[in-house]
Amino acid sequence: MYSIEPAFILYSITFVIATIVSYQLFAKVQSKLSLIWLNPMLLTILLIAAFIISIDMSFEEYFSYTIALNGLLEPAVVALGYPLYQHLHSIRHQWKVITLLLALGVFLVIPVSLILTMVLIVLPDIAVSLSLKSVTTPIGLSLTEALNGNNSITAFAIILAGLFGALLGIPWLKFIKVTSPKAQGLAIGAASHALGTATISKISYEHAAYGSLSIIISAVITAIVSPLLIPFLFNLFI
Repeated sequence: MYSIEPAFILYSITFVIATIVSYQLFAKVQSKLSLIWLNPMLLTILLIAAFIISIDMSFEEYFSYTIALNGLLEPAVVALGYPLYQHLHSIRHQWKVITLLLALGVFLVIPVSLILTMVLIVLPDIAVSLSLKSVTTPIGLSLTEALNGNNSITAFAIILAGLFGALLGIPWLKFIKVTSPKAQGLAIGAASHALGTATISKISYEHAAYGSLSIIISAVITAIVSPLLIPFLFNLFI
């Protein structure tokens, strides 16, 4: 349980406000210059990371001070359900195929990430963390803790996955000739969760709907499968 001492409350308020203000300022800069690389999330992370390193603060300390912001992730994901509701009539005719494809993605991503990490660096906690990089933060952190991973690595990997999807997801999909809004939404939602989906929601409600659907289904499948699949994969290295 986190402390509720006055000093903790003061630090919490300061870091939460600083994080929000930084994001909003960078968002205005990106809006004015219209450059995809000036992603406000990326720039805020770099600024906050540089600051907490300069004052010798650990990520765990910063995370404890800004736990309120992390709590907003869940309602933010719920808010993405509105465009999903708008396209429910078309989704209900395709849900079996969509679920099958997303399940296949989960069964490919987790083993590939875990096995590659174990082969290259042989660190089980990092292998667990990297294998859970494609789900939304609350679920990823819960699974990491249950599977003896490293929460800091998981959080960092999830942020990176979201940023790469937000910055490069659509250009990459167009490059490989994936132009359908439905396919793009499903791909970004599965690989880059809420951050990627929030970014592509600016393109169309259809992108947002299928991205939201992908987040939900992928998260549910991962939560069910990973506690069984990850220990099984580790048995291959024993």
